[in-house]
Amino acid sequence: ETAQPKTDPSATAKPDTGAGAGRATPLDTSKEGKPDDAGAADKSAGPANLKNTVYFDFDRFDIKPEFREAVLAHAAYLSKNPNATVKIEGHCDERGTREYNIALGDRRATAVRQLLKLQGVADKQIATISFGEERPVALGHDEDSWWQNRRAVFTYR
Repeated sequence: ETAQPKTDPSATAKPDTGAGAGRATPLDTSKEGKPDDAGAADKSAGPANLKNTVYFDFDRFDIKPEFREAVLAHAAYLSKNPNATVKIEGHCDERGTREYNIALGDRRATAVRQLLKLQGVADKQIATISFGEERPVALGHDEDSWWQNRRAVFTYR
């Protein structure tokens, strides 16, 4: 995702409508063999009632106000459960070079990590990884697909 002069029409928040709603089949699976569905909460560990995806604007890594409460809720859960651990996965859309998107995905995951730490979550409870553009949840080449792929995902372990 490299900056372009045109505006991003997806800058407004779109609701997370649940497991795979309106999304294309993902390219990859998690280690349990389940689809890597960014809209579904991980039922095996962690808080099942919290949204596990934070979406970002084009070429940005700042956490938008409409997703801040979700991150704060994860922070509260992790603070109350000191043995719980989470991996934050940073993702990008297909625009931009592979190297740039790996770096941007890392900045997105790190932004979420920093907010968790500011809320008192222990560093040892949080891991981050960037997948760049390598694991899209939407396979289209349009604004809606790109919006769905610009994300950070909470995965509890």
